[in-house]
This record gives sequence, structure tokens and C-alpha cells, in this order.
Amino acid sequence: MKEHTFLAALYGDAYYPDHALDKARAILLALCARIEAERPADLPALYRLTHAASEEFNALEAQFEAAGSEIETVARDEVGGEFRYIARAYGFGEADAEELIAPREW
Repeated sequence: MKEHTFLAALYGDAYYPDHALDKARAILLALCARIEAERPADLPALYRLTHAASEEFNALEAQFEAAGSEIETVARDEVGGEFRYIARAYGFGEADAEELIAPREW
């Protein structure tokens, strides 16, 4: 997963501040590390991990706003897509896209 370029479409858009994207990327990489370490046995266990990461994105929203940006439709789709990518990469292709990020406030 370290080879995957997370949030590539957002890095190419000046609207999204790189320092906030770097933190967002770190959240996604940490999620991968947690999945690898904990090896969730089923969807509920995976969702617990993705929900925690979603809540970290909730906290990150303020940094986007402080830079005159936000996690809006384009960013929301990109971030949600990354959560789906991670779920599939770890063998959870049946994971519900909305449930992966259910606690999101963005």
C-alpha cells in the first residue's frame, strides 16, 4: 500500500493545501497499518477501524478550512474512494462504501 499514491487527484489541485493532504494521507497509511496489525476477521471489525480513521478526517476538516479549503464533494468522493480501495486491497470487496466512512462529518 505504500506504493499507492493516495489522494493523487487532490494533490494536483491548488484548492487543497498540501499540508492538510499530507495529514490526510498519513491517516490513510495509518489505517492500512492498523488493518495489517489487527487483521480484522470480518466487516464489523473492519468498520471499527475505518470509522476511527473517518473520525480523524473529521478533526482534520478544520485545517482545510483554515487554509480556505474544505473536504467538499470532490474531496469527499476522492477520500471515500481511497477507503474503498483500502477495503478491497485487504480482501473486503463486499464492504459497503457508505458504512466505511459512516461517522464522517465532511
